[in-house]
Amino acid sequence: MQPDIQVAVSLDARKRPADHQYEVINKFKVTSKNKVNGDTLFLMELEYGGIFHVEGVADEQMHPFLLIECPRLLFPFIRRIISDVTRDGGFPPLNVDTVDFLALYRQELARRAAETQPAQVS
Repeated sequence: MQPDIQVAVSLDARKRPADHQYEVINKFKVTSKNKVNGDTLFLMELEYGGIFHVEGVADEQMHPFLLIECPRLLFPFIRRIISDVTRDGGFPPLNVDTVDFLALYRQELARRAAETQPAQVS
């Protein structure tokens, strides 16, 4: 029987004190539950970051670059860690599906836009 596996991803980026350096953090939360009784089989939380030296990117493109392209570069390493940890924990290795970081970025922009919209009065 296949367990119910949920993967949640969040991203963070911030400027570092050094010129042109940024820290990008990918946060993954993987939950595996028994489909029959709902018991949690395992819960894994992983924060994996990279420091990027970025030059030549226009200011208006920096935010999407840091939250789309940089996480995409880090993802293969994250996938490997998750696979190794689940295997070493006695479970079948979990190969996380490729993450669409562009879609995540767009969802986050839409969520923020919705939060800043004034409430509709009927």
